[in-house]
Amino acid sequence: MNERTERSEGREGTPSRHRPVKADAGLPVERTRLAWRRTLLTLTVVLLLQLRPAFTGRVRDAVPAGAAVAVWLAVLVVDWRRATGAGPRRLGRLSVPLTALGAAALALLGVAHVLGRVH
Repeated sequence: MNERTERSEGREGTPSRHRPVKADAGLPVERTRLAWRRTLLTLTVVLLLQLRPAFTGRVRDAVPAGAAVAVWLAVLVVDWRRATGAGPRRLGRLSVPLTALGAAALALLGVAHVLGRVH
């Protein structure tokens, strides 16, 4: 017997049919919020990794880190409502493409930072 069905027994104790068990309506919403929180946490870790070389004292290393902070703040503003379930519903459908753009921008800034340090 799997978790999604419940057996109802007939007169002799034999299973007569399967009926679906109602799932909790709040679970998908909670899973979505947790997924957005994981996304923001991952982008925060990427940002912190990009900030580490910025403390060398060279301006060349601080510019990509500053741009990464700006991108991270933009993604944070866009995704905060999805992650917490609070706030206005602006940018609701745009949050996924904007988050993807922000993640790609952070990746490109990281690549540019690494390539800039190779020379």
